[in-house]
Amino acid sequence: MQVAPDFDSSDWLSLNLDDSMSKDWDKAIAVFRARIYSRFIDAADVLVSMDEKQSINNRRFGFAILAIDCAVVETLGAFQEGLTDTDKKSKATFAKFLSTSPGFKKYFSLDRAKQFYTDFRCGILHQAETGGDSKVWSVGELLRDDAGRLTVNRTKFHEQLKTDIEAYITALRDTKNSTLRANFRKKMKFICRA
Repeated sequence: MQVAPDFDSSDWLSLNLDDSMSKDWDKAIAVFRARIYSRFIDAADVLVSMDEKQSINNRRFGFAILAIDCAVVETLGAFQEGLTDTDKKSKATFAKFLSTSPGFKKYFSLDRAKQFYTDFRCGILHQAETGGDSKVWSVGELLRDDAGRLTVNRTKFHEQLKTDIEAYITALRDTKNSTLRANFRKKMKFICRA
């Protein structure tokens, strides 16, 4: 099974990750980055780029961009917590990531993150629309809360997500982050069916 471009599960299983100083950690982290970018972030980047060329009123890829980004948010949360899946833990995983990640926590309390999960993640992925009176936009601040009505700037949300992915990668490189690394390995081991 392919884990990332030009890298399959047997390649993963051959990595020596028991030694925290092993150079294989660099490879494992690069594989994770390639997996996330090639499957999700690169596609969203193309949509953002295409949309930004349009006048504000003609932009139409916001829902697709947020659908991709919401999938990545939940995935990153699962990697950080070492969850093999998020069945019956999806909302908690998603909300915890937004309310504790370096860049998003200034915008999201736990309650606001739970509302975002319901209005955007579930609304877009399950109903192809936002929930409540919340809306997707491409200008303004990353998140605006008008008395419970959320407006997300999908471009700024996407850019912040990329920044937080890189922060996670940097944290994985630190050999002192043994719990984060153990959780990362647990998730990747599950993905590789090892």
